[in-house]
Amino acid sequence: MEKKVLVLNLDHSPVGVVNVQKALVLTLLDKASSLAHFDYLTIRTVDRDFPYPAVIRLVEYKSIPYKGVMLNRNNLYKRDQHSCQYCGTDKGLTLDHVVPRSKGGKTSWKNLVTACHRCNTVKGDKTPEQAGLKLKALPFKPTLAYFLAEYAERHAEEWLPFLAAKTVG
Repeated sequence: MEKKVLVLNLDHSPVGVVNVQKALVLTLLDKASSLAHFDYLTIRTVDRDFPYPAVIRLVEYKSIPYKGVMLNRNNLYKRDQHSCQYCGTDKGLTLDHVVPRSKGGKTSWKNLVTACHRCNTVKGDKTPEQAGLKLKALPFKPTLAYFLAEYAERHAEEWLPFLAAKTVG
């Protein structure tokens, strides 16, 4: 699997993730500078070896409008670590409105959680308290840095010094 490269803005805020080819082009064109490398990887050409970048920083600040993390099923499952927020199982997952829509609950980061079919059926059209269920963690709106830190913990430890502690927004 090809390693991804973290891209930081001039102020060290995360901008996104690119493949190694894009990262190398940005650094060779002096549009970015390399801040960290994967020590055990190199990129070889016919006559030269390059360190494999892990983190690059743009040379000029780019004003990128922040749209936030998109609210969708996949991102909710990621936030909730692919487990039911009531019982902890990872089988038969679905989404649950903590405050049911029929009682005025919104479809938002702070009102949606991952739940298994069994817990979702038990909860039904009630709040967790009314159904005798307790949330393992309160739902929150994650930031881009949160998801990048999650990825870094599994695939790119080199990123961790450049990402603040996983912030919740």
